[in-house]
Amino acid sequence: MFDVVTGGAGFIGSHLVDTLVAQGNEVLVIDSLYAGRRQTIARHIDDYKVRFIQSDLLGDGWQEHLEGADRIFHLAADPDVRQSAINPDPTLQNNIMATYRVLEAMRLYAVPELVFTSTSTVYGDAKIIPTPEDYAPMLPVSVYGATKLACEALISSYCHSFGMKSWIYRFANIVGERSGHGVITDFIRKLKENPAELEILGDGKQVKSYLEVHECVAAMLFALRSRDTVNIYNIGSEDWIDVRSIAEIVAEEMHLPNIKFRFTGGERGWVGDVPRMQLSIDRIKSRRWKPEIGSQDSVRIATRDLLKAL
Repeated sequence: MFDVVTGGAGFIGSHLVDTLVAQGNEVLVIDSLYAGRRQTIARHIDDYKVRFIQSDLLGDGWQEHLEGADRIFHLAADPDVRQSAINPDPTLQNNIMATYRVLEAMRLYAVPELVFTSTSTVYGDAKIIPTPEDYAPMLPVSVYGATKLACEALISSYCHSFGMKSWIYRFANIVGERSGHGVITDFIRKLKENPAELEILGDGKQVKSYLEVHECVAAMLFALRSRDTVNIYNIGSEDWIDVRSIAEIVAEEMHLPNIKFRFTGGERGWVGDVPRMQLSIDRIKSRRWKPEIGSQDSVRIATRDLLKAL
């Protein structure tokens, strides 16, 4: 099996590469290293188990390397929800245009399958929680969520127009080792700078679903058993946790028992934030997969792994 992973030096991408290499697959990673780090996959490159191309998908020169590929895992994206409300253009370019260029390269080089990592934010402020894949109307409240929904539409159109198959995964909050952004990373950074007080965006009552990255990768590969033209799955845990509880776990794991929490106030932590999110995973459970751990354990494991790496 010849797999291509865009964004394969990033957080989720590098864990996916670890698993694909362990399965004995031929793996090509394409990453600009804007957010990813070569060191996350360096051992595979040094062992000649992974070919690596440093390239921006908005540029050229990477497309011909797709010839003969069986499947593309397209994880490369601009994941910064907050920044997309300040300067939308990089998010539009790195999500929508980059995905279009991947699809065009697939069409030209006859790559038959695409796996795309989408997000729970495509649902916006969903009125049904847990939110199923067929929820409507999908009204994103962030530019980031809107770009991912646009990518899903492009992928569906290419699959139906050009005979491709795709798997679209709408993720909850994925956390764990090598993560470079998100609430846990933010809390650790803030507490390193000021161990006495922690600023928490919003009122701390935002509740969301979290899933540890190894569980996420396992779900991604498991769902490939489905063979429809477009296969859409939510991937997350079966529960949720509030932001204040996450702060308490991080403080506990950093051995800081007397932290003062300071809340910025408001239901949303930032423009585009979704205060309540839990995905229904009944569809992937019907295929006989479900996560072995929930949100609280995912957050605690991720916190420990991130602290070990410091």
